Amino acid sequence: MTLFALPNHPVPDGCVTGELIAEDGVKLRFARWAPEAGSVKGTVALFGGRCEFIEKYFEVVRELRSRGFAVAMVDWRGQGGSQRLLRNPLKGHVARFSDYLLDLEVFAREVMLPDCPPPHFALAHSMGATILLSSVLDGQRWFDRMVLTAPMLGLDAVPFEGIVRPMSLALAHLGFARAYVPGGHGRALSRMRFEGNLLTSDRARFERTQALASAFPMLDLGAPTMGWLAGAEATMAELTHPDTISRIRQPLLIIAAGGERLVSNKAIEHFSARLIAGAHVVVPASRHELMMERDIFRAQFWAAFDAFIPGTPIL
Repeated sequence: MTLFALPNHPVPDGCVTGELIAEDGVKLRFARWAPEAGSVKGTVALFGGRCEFIEKYFEVVRELRSRGFAVAMVDWRGQGGSQRLLRNPLKGHVARFSDYLLDLEVFAREVMLPDCPPPHFALAHSMGATILLSSVLDGQRWFDRMVLTAPMLGLDAVPFEGIVRPMSLALAHLGFARAYVPGGHGRALSRMRFEGNLLTSDRARFERTQALASAFPMLDLGAPTMGWLAGAEATMAELTHPDTISRIRQPLLIIAAGGERLVSNKAIEHFSARLIAGAHVVVPASRHELMMERDIFRAQFWAAFDAFIPGTPIL
């Protein structure tokens, strides 16, 4: 399958791309890269959040490869270059949040395990981090260690979330699962403006993402559906329950954004404080997309990543 590029944002050299078929028949796009010449430290599987796509992370791919890691990526179902699930491709929809685990499983079994050198690490952002935590609860142990940036454990961007959570579940069950969330009609990623955005304070990186979505509309995505929101809310409620947190034994590092206004830092702090095998750091003043932020914030992210992911087998 094809990866798309801009003149100032080319595909990193040596890319292998292809298509995966999940257990339920959904088609997924993947890409992988070998590390740069030199010692091989293992593989980092890089997972984006909602609305994101492989091309957005070319810069991060290069930075990981320069550290001696192979890199592997997959577009989650319903976004990027993977199969869209509704007639309107701009609707961010999934039938069940647990379906994302099917994407992770086929990616791990058919790309990561056979073709990517161990040890295997994960670097996941926002919704991607939530999916990986769900996989741990599901009994899957694909990775030696995980780094999770701004994990989606609560939504600050959703007012009165305590009321929205049961309401979204009820509306989804009443037949509105495929409808946009209120106020979300057709607001595509490519139409967002830098001024007032909650994602990043780096104009160049923000506009690079917008340029990709504008130049290649097949990558674009709009607001989520009620079905997606209901599934996300149910998953976040499960993950943040005290009895659930105590069952997570996966070594992981959570990196939160101090200037966060999309996901809930309060929920992240509550979750992190109860982890048995996890650590939590905050990058002050950074907005949600830590890997797409200004260099002053990204340097702090990479320092935390490098301290936690040593590139050696975990004994």
